[in-house]
Amino acid sequence: MTLTVEHLRVADLVRDVSFEIGAGERVGLIGESGSGKSLTALSIMGLLPDELSASGSVRLNGKELLGASEKDLSRLRGNGLSMVFQEPMTALNPVVRVGRQVTEPFRVHGRRGRSAEELLADVGLPGTARAYPHQLSGGQRQRVVLAMALANDPSLLVCDEPTTALDVTVQAQILSLIRTSLPTESALLFITHDLAVVASVCERVLVMLDGEIVEQGSTRSVLTAPQHEYTRRLLSSSDLDGVGGSRGACPPAGAWGSAPEDGAQR
Repeated sequence: MTLTVEHLRVADLVRDVSFEIGAGERVGLIGESGSGKSLTALSIMGLLPDELSASGSVRLNGKELLGASEKDLSRLRGNGLSMVFQEPMTALNPVVRVGRQVTEPFRVHGRRGRSAEELLADVGLPGTARAYPHQLSGGQRQRVVLAMALANDPSLLVCDEPTTALDVTVQAQILSLIRTSLPTESALLFITHDLAVVASVCERVLVMLDGEIVEQGSTRSVLTAPQHEYTRRLLSSSDLDGVGGSRGACPPAGAWGSAPEDGAQR
């Protein structure tokens, strides 16, 4: 993909961002708040607010997404393309039981799938199908959203800061679910400002600053031998404890994600 995002009355917010994600590859997009990470995700999903416009090319399995009709994008969302937002109530209907919501992707896209009980059990929530979102904790609601996002085995899963509002223990549980539940052939774009999180999930990382990609490479190389001054500043202020290893150190073997497979989503 090659992407520029413009505001009607302001300079470009995202400028010539270009990268590819291979099938089965886990890629992290990191940077501080306001760097353009979420705008990139919303552009991929076709969810930019009206005052913003995206130009360039974003392709999924050869299909151009920028400029696609809402009808075409609706066919892709929740099917070939899914997203987990930072705040799960962004995606959940407060007056509908979660069991009905997790099976909605099947109904919308005319596909047969597993029961709500099975989908919820896969994310560690057995017996919750008849619960309403307000009856669940924040971590449980995020699990429901993850079950919805994965229901149709999407080609690309976009996660936009899905663990930011969670405590460390629940965060680790959600990250483990993402690693183990995402089909091996599905690609992942994981957006975060937390370097320990990206080290535990992704094999490749893109570093974003002021709407541009300033560094990219394998997670190991970027986090152990950063080339850009901004990346070095991020590392110096980061705590890689818990999820990835000790402060400023390379996370242990196995914390860098799995090897990519052939194929590409762009």
